[in-house]
Amino acid sequence: MDNTNEYLLNFKDCYFHCFSLKVDLLEHLDDFEIRDDDVFIIIYPKSGKFEGWQILSLIYFEGHRNRIEMVETRHRVSFLEYSLSNIDHARRFSPRIFTSHLPYYLIIYIYRNSKDVLISYFHFSKFLAIYKAPDNIEQFMEKILDRKVVGSLWFDHIRGWYEHRCDFNILFMMYEEMKKVRGESYFLIIASRSFLSLVSMNYILLVSKLKDELLGTRNSESPADLEDSIVGDWKHHLTREQNERFDKIFPRKMEDFHLKFIWD
Repeated sequence: MDNTNEYLLNFKDCYFHCFSLKVDLLEHLDDFEIRDDDVFIIIYPKSGKFEGWQILSLIYFEGHRNRIEMVETRHRVSFLEYSLSNIDHARRFSPRIFTSHLPYYLIIYIYRNSKDVLISYFHFSKFLAIYKAPDNIEQFMEKILDRKVVGSLWFDHIRGWYEHRCDFNILFMMYEEMKKVRGESYFLIIASRSFLSLVSMNYILLVSKLKDELLGTRNSESPADLEDSIVGDWKHHLTREQNERFDKIFPRKMEDFHLKFIWD
């Protein structure tokens, strides 16, 4: 275990942020008692976590929007490695829904194209003071490629889970496809405008609550700006040189990787 700076902690070669982390929770994850109907949403940071949370919430709450509006997202879907509300998982009713940034149980892995992850992660890190993000994308790209961010390296995260796809019951879902069909039937529910408003509002309220209670902000970026994750937004932020560099790294890191990606 290694504290590399004020907000990152290295545990078993993976980086976590410290503000809501309980080390004893991490150390006992190998002994965590899993139920047959547990559902795990596994995701690299800034890859569509809240959309996945809301879809699963609507499924398990039988699609009744009013029922989930009365319960905060973090009480419906709990982080496995972080403790935001001191919830005793053993006392939760089944089925339990968990989410995690852990590198590789019923498991859903949501993935997103790496260029948009980079841009979204950069803005999110600039918004939260505790992340101490660089002021420009070039420097933030260096941090990600050097694995010095929460979640460590995106390439390692997605490959680690994909290479174990046959060991567990894992469903891989693409963030861009979720956005594409959001006006259609998806997982037997209708992603209507009211549902999308609920996704946005839950995100804004949760980020605002974390900001006010724990984190502080660095600049004027708002939670609403962070929530608007546009597919292909990387084209408005990456320079030609940065994009070309990424295009050289991607095939080398993702050789023999057969999941498709949507870039715009």
